[in-house]
Amino acid sequence: MAKIIALLFLFLSIAPASYVEELKWPKGETFLTFLEKNHLPSSIYYTLDKEEQELAAEIVAGVKYQVLKSEDNQLEQVLIPIGEELQMHLKKKDDKFVMEITPIILQSEKRALTIEIRNSPYVDILNATNSYGLANEFAQSFKGEINLRNLQKGDKLVLLYQQKRRLGKPFGSIKIDVSMIETAKKRNYIYYYKENYYDAKGQELTSFLLANPVNYTRVSSPFTQNRWHPILQKYRAHLGIDYAANVGTPVKAAGNGKVLFVGEKGGYGNTIEVSHDSSYKTLYAHLNGFAKGLRGGQGVKQGQVIGYVGNTGLSSGPHLHFGLYRSNVAINPASVVKIAKSALGGNELKAFINYTNELKQKVENALESDTPSFKEENFNLAYPFEQKQG
Repeated sequence: MAKIIALLFLFLSIAPASYVEELKWPKGETFLTFLEKNHLPSSIYYTLDKEEQELAAEIVAGVKYQVLKSEDNQLEQVLIPIGEELQMHLKKKDDKFVMEITPIILQSEKRALTIEIRNSPYVDILNATNSYGLANEFAQSFKGEINLRNLQKGDKLVLLYQQKRRLGKPFGSIKIDVSMIETAKKRNYIYYYKENYYDAKGQELTSFLLANPVNYTRVSSPFTQNRWHPILQKYRAHLGIDYAANVGTPVKAAGNGKVLFVGEKGGYGNTIEVSHDSSYKTLYAHLNGFAKGLRGGQGVKQGQVIGYVGNTGLSSGPHLHFGLYRSNVAINPASVVKIAKSALGGNELKAFINYTNELKQKVENALESDTPSFKEENFNLAYPFEQKQG
C-alpha cells in the first residue's frame, strides 16, 4: 500500500529540477529496443521473470507513457501502461535501473449525456464530448440493433457512462451503463450488464462471437488482470487464456478477420495477431510454426488453420496463449468465446430487471435536466513519479 501511495498524484511543482515528458509508444517498438534506444542495460529485461516478460510484450503501439528526466536531460523514471490496471515502472534503485509492475491509479467519473440528433448519433456524440471513445462505444453497442434510417432530427439520445482518468486525462475503455435513443417516437434501450450488452428483455446483444481456437486438454492458466502475489510480493497479470495442448496441434482463427502480424513477439515467441470487426483483435502465441503462406494483410475465415501449438518464447510447456483485445485493451476471451448469444433467466433476469429499472429512472432524470454535456479538454499532466528520498 505504501508503494501505491507513493505513486499518487503529486504536482510537478514539488520537483522543480525535473520535468515530465508524455510520449506515444512507437509502432514496432519493444521494451528491449526501448532500453537500447535509451542506453539502458538489456539486463533489465532479461532479469524479468516469465510473466513479466510476457507483460512487456503487451505494450500497445500508440499508448501514452510518461518519462521523468533530470534537469540535465537524464532519464530518471518511466511509467508505461499495460492494459487498464497495471503499468511498468522503470526507476533507479541503488544507482541502477530496475523495473517493477505497479497498479495504475485511476479515477472513475460517472457522467450523463443528453443530446438531440442533428447529424448522426456518432457525429453528434463526438461534437458534444470530443470523445472518440464514447462515440465508438455507442456505435459498437447499438450495432445492428436499430435502423438508423428511422432517426429524425430532434430525436433524443441519452448515455449514462463511466470515464476513467489517469494522470488527469481520459484513459482506457468507456463503460456505457445505459444507452437510450429515440426512433420513430419509440425509446430503444441498451444496457451493459456483467461484461456484455443486453436489450430490455435480457437478451444478449453481442454481435461478435468467437469459436475456440484449439482443441485443448485443459486450461492451464486463466485470464487475470491485477493480482497481488503474497509470496512473491509482486503484482501479476495474465492477459489471456492458456490452452494446454500437444505440440503441433492446429490453431484456428477464432473469427473472420485480417492478419495483422506474423512473427516473433518478445516473450510470446512465434505469434499471430488477427483483427476482427472494427474494434476486436485476437492474439495466438508460443506457436511452433505458422500455416504455409500466412502473411500480414491476408484475410482469414473462422476455423481456418493459421498455426500450430508450440513452446516458443518464454513458455514452460506446450500450450496456446490466446489473447483478446477490444480497442487495444485486453479483455477476458471467455466472455466472447461461445457458440450463440445467451438470454438471462430466473433470478438473474429478476436482478437484471431491478437494475435496469433504476437506470431507466436515471435516464428520465437526465431528460428533464438541463445539465450541459461534458466536453473533453486538455488537462495538465499530474506528477505520478516517486520522489527522491533525502
